[in-house]
Order: sequence, then structure tokens, then C-alpha cells
Amino acid sequence: MFKKVDWQAIFIPETPLLEIFIRGSLVYLGLFLLLRVLLKRETGTLGITDMLLVVLIADAAQNGMAHNYRSVPEGLFLVATIIFWSWVLNWLGHRFPFFQKLVKPRKLLLVKNGRMIKENMQKELITTSELMSEVRMSGVEELSQVKAAYMEPSGNISIITYEQSPGKRPEKQIV
Repeated sequence: MFKKVDWQAIFIPETPLLEIFIRGSLVYLGLFLLLRVLLKRETGTLGITDMLLVVLIADAAQNGMAHNYRSVPEGLFLVATIIFWSWVLNWLGHRFPFFQKLVKPRKLLLVKNGRMIKENMQKELITTSELMSEVRMSGVEELSQVKAAYMEPSGNISIITYEQSPGKRPEKQIV
């Protein structure tokens, strides 16, 4: 009725911990770089490192629980490796400007004084119709009303408009 529990398989790693650390490190850092380069505008409000961390932790924990790794410590060690690299990248980004650019990209100007900056739009593969959709969702009817529009590090587009007042110089209004 009940099968014998293999306690050794549960608690004693079969895979060397160094191999788990190296594999976890390579996968995390490789995916981080791919996502940072390719999917900046697709991430929405969830940061790339946050999304990557959640996905990899779920997968790594699943491997330890689903018996893909033979022991629980192997799965936990892989989760710890992923958390370690997430923390290291965030710490490096906080301490050093070079890493800050890698971990959290700068905002990118897409519109200046009502004119699209086509080169920057091409960098992020944003079409005119996509940009205009974002402008309209911000409550702005024409591009001439936009003082500036930026692709934010989160992947969202922020719109800054001119506030038209008779006899006054245009002021910025964040929409």
C-alpha cells in the first residue's frame, strides 16, 4: 500500500553543488541579457529582473519538488543561486553607474516638441500607430500637443504635454 521512502534521495544531492551553481548562474545571466536587449518594451510595469526571478525561482523550485533533481537541497541551492544573482545585479546597479545602465536602462526620448524621433522609435521597434495609440490613451488628440514622450525603463511610454493658456507660456503637464 505505502511505498518505502528513499530518504537518501530526498536529502543527499546527486549533482555536485558547484555544477548547480554554474548552471543556475549561466541560465540566469544569459536570460537576463537576452531579456534586457530584446524585450525592454514588452515588460510593462514589471521589471525584467523581477519577471526573470519569479519565472526561474518557480522552475527551479519545481525541479526540486518534482524529483527532477533527486534531492530537495539541490532545488533549494538552485533557488539560492538565482536569488544571489538577482541581488548581486541590483547591488551593482545601485553602487556603480555602469551596472545601473545594464540593470535599469535610461529613458529614451521618442517625441520632442511634437515631432517623432524616428531613430529612437526604430531602436525599440515602435511604430507610428503604436506611439499614436499611447498618445491618445493619455488623452491627447494630436502630436503637436506633446512636448515630450519617453520610453521609460519599465517599458511604458510617458507623455508630457503643453498646457495651453491664453497669454501664458506653455507649461509642462505630465499625463
